[in-house]
Amino acid sequence: MTARTILFSLIMAVAFTGPALARCADYVPQPKPQNASRDIVGADLDTIVERGYITFAAYEDFPPWSYEEGGRIKGVDIDIARLIAEDLGVEPRFRLVAAGENLQADLRNWIWKGPIVGGRVANVMLHIPYDSEFACRVEQVVFTGRYHQEEVAIAYRRAAYPDDPPVPAYFRFDTVAVENDSIADFYLSSLAGGQLNGKIRRFATTAEAMQALAGGKTKAAMGPRAQLEFGLTDDLDLHNPPLPGFAVGKWVSGVAVHFAYRALGYAVDDAIYAAMQDGRMTEIFTRYGLTHVAPKYR
Repeated sequence: MTARTILFSLIMAVAFTGPALARCADYVPQPKPQNASRDIVGADLDTIVERGYITFAAYEDFPPWSYEEGGRIKGVDIDIARLIAEDLGVEPRFRLVAAGENLQADLRNWIWKGPIVGGRVANVMLHIPYDSEFACRVEQVVFTGRYHQEEVAIAYRRAAYPDDPPVPAYFRFDTVAVENDSIADFYLSSLAGGQLNGKIRRFATTAEAMQALAGGKTKAAMGPRAQLEFGLTDDLDLHNPPLPGFAVGKWVSGVAVHFAYRALGYAVDDAIYAAMQDGRMTEIFTRYGLTHVAPKYR
């Protein structure tokens, strides 16, 4: 299972289930970490400042957010982490991690408890989708520092659609590339009683789907806007069409910290908010050819 699949599992749960009767009214508390030494369950803000470095967990092989290129870790999330560390006056250290079974498992492994084998928790985990109901159920984690609103989009070849950009209904007849088992794959496979399945071309990642589109193997590609933007060429364009029957086509990404370290959460949130206000956040997105959309709430 990929990081993108896990990230979208939360979004799909919100999109296709009914509203809760009341926020946090029906969640089942999870066990608190017990019998673990302090260096296993994280560090508070004072300790981080005193020792001079802060650790970040980010998903591996997840361009444009976090990935390795030429032996160097880079990406939008990595630059945001460097920005946070600079604001705190400490050195950033990174751990690119594989996605676990689901988002809860990732938060358990890298924020509040630690993996069974091979590693310790990080002080901050990047690119966490925010949902208030999910936050109720994972009480060991503070979700903060919301920095970007993402949405599902469609990239397409201009020559194939010179007049009107494609909408999902077009894919009954035209080929479309998606990441396998992603939110776009789930949506298109379910649309119109499965009538689009014959034209869906599935790839291991959204980056590969965009490469297929750029190479002329499909007429369009569907997925998160930022990942599509990152793969655009001069022959391609993208837009955000209406998505009939899809309740949640937008979501907000932020960070996660251990519930015991509220001061750290406040400091990280302040750093991100300041960067959004003074233009540094937009500069990071522009550096990767992306459009930054600030969340409408903080």
